[in-house]
Amino acid sequence: MKAKCAVNARTPVPVPAVDWDAVREDLRGLNVITAPAQRKQLSKDFYWYSPILTAQLAGCVADLVVKVSTEDDVRQAAAVAAKWRLPLTVRAGGTGNYGQCVPLEGGIVLDVTQMCRVLDIRQGSMRVEAGARMHDIDLAARETGQALRMWPSTWHVASIGGFIAGGFGGIGSFRHGILRDPGNLLRARVMTVEREPRVIELHGDQIQQVHHAYGTNGVILDVEVALSPAVEWVHCTVLFETYRGALDFGIAAQAPSLDIFLLSTVEARFSPYYTAMRDRFPIDRHAVFTMVSPASMEEFRALADAHGGTISVAGTEAELLADGLPPAYECAFNHTTLQALKADRGWTYLQVAYAQPFDPSVVERHLRIFGDDVLQHQDFARAGGECGTFGILLVRWKGEAHQYELIREIESQGGCQIFNPHVVTIEDGGMKTIDTQQIDFKKRSDPMGLMNPGKTRGWTPDMAVDR
Repeated sequence: MKAKCAVNARTPVPVPAVDWDAVREDLRGLNVITAPAQRKQLSKDFYWYSPILTAQLAGCVADLVVKVSTEDDVRQAAAVAAKWRLPLTVRAGGTGNYGQCVPLEGGIVLDVTQMCRVLDIRQGSMRVEAGARMHDIDLAARETGQALRMWPSTWHVASIGGFIAGGFGGIGSFRHGILRDPGNLLRARVMTVEREPRVIELHGDQIQQVHHAYGTNGVILDVEVALSPAVEWVHCTVLFETYRGALDFGIAAQAPSLDIFLLSTVEARFSPYYTAMRDRFPIDRHAVFTMVSPASMEEFRALADAHGGTISVAGTEAELLADGLPPAYECAFNHTTLQALKADRGWTYLQVAYAQPFDPSVVERHLRIFGDDVLQHQDFARAGGECGTFGILLVRWKGEAHQYELIREIESQGGCQIFNPHVVTIEDGGMKTIDTQQIDFKKRSDPMGLMNPGKTRGWTPDMAVDR
C-alpha cells in the first residue's frame, strides 16, 4: 500500500522501506482497518467545499487506519508510528473544511471517535475525551444546569478535540469570545509521538501550543473546557428590506445591555437555499439570525422595530423543531455554504475578517462590484473582548484564477483580510505567520516530525531528530 497525493508541502525525509506486515503485527490488539474503501473514507473531511482542494487531495489515502478507544491504544499506535517513522494523522468527526485530517503522505490515520467519554463535570468546567461529540458533551453539561460556551454549526458530528485542533470560534463566540480567549480552554493532555510516548499536560494559555495547530504537534487525549449556566435561548429571525438595514441592526444589537449568543446577517439571495425556513425567509427580504436570552427579548423586539425589522421567527429550539423550522445556528456560520452546496455544487466560499470598527459600506461596495458572483453573509463575534465582524462569502466557482482575483480585490481595500479556505497549511489559510511556540512544542511532542506532515510551513525536515 502506498498513498499518492497531489499535494506535498515538504520534501519527505528518506526512510527505509516499510514492512507493513510487521507494522500490523506491532499494532496487534488494536482495531486496524486495511480495506481500501474504508481507508479512503476515513482519509477525508469536508474539503470538498473547495474545488481546489477537491482536486489536490483526491489521491490522499492512509496506508492504515487505527481506531483507538483508550489512552493505552494511543500510546501503542504512537510508538509504532515512531518505530517505523510513519506519518500519523489524527481524525474524529471529519467536519473540517481545509483537509486538516487528510494524510498528505499516507501512513496511519488515528481515528479517536471512540474516545468519547465524559470524565468529569464540575461547576464551571467539564473534562472530556478528545473524540466526544460537541452536542453529546452539551447534553451532559445541561443535566447539571450548565452548557458549552461555544461550538461549531456542525456540532452534532464535530468532536471537541477536532474543534480545538482546527477551530477558531463558532456559535456562542458573540457572547464568549473565540477559543483562544482566556478562560475558554482550561486544560489539555497530549500524547507525544516517540518510541516511548509521554503525556504532556497543558494549562491555560499553554494550550495555545496545540490549539489551531491542525494536529501537527501531539495527540490530544482529553481536554477541560469552561461551562456557563444554561440558557433556553430564543431563536429569532429578523427580516429587513435592505441588506444595509440588516447590517446596521447587527451593529446596534451589539449593545452591552442585550444578552445574545449568536448574531449573523444573511442576504436575500440565500433564501432559495434555506428551504426549511419556508415563508419565514422570503426571497425579497434579508435576514438576521440570532439566539437571544429571554430576559433580553423585550429590548430586542424594540430594537428590531426601531430599525424597521420584522421578526418572522421567535421560539426555543424545541418550538422551532416542532414547527419544522431549523434552529438559528443552522442558518449561520458555514452552514450557509452547506445549504447552497446541497442545491448547487457550482458554489464555493471565502472567509473574510473586516477592519474594526466595522464599516457596512465595504460590504455594500462588494455587493455592487461582484454582482451575482458573490453572496454576502456576515457573522459577529468577540475576540479579545472586542466585537469583530467576519464574512463567509458564497462565491460562484469560475476557476482558480478567478478565485484569487477575488481575494486580491477584497484585500486591496477596506482593511479586509482573507482566511483562505483553499489551502492546506495553517499559515497560508489564516495565521499568515508561523507560530513559533507551536513549532517549539512540536520539537518536544513530535521530534521526528511525523504528525500530519505538510500542514505547517514552520516545520522543516532538518528539525527532525530520531527519538
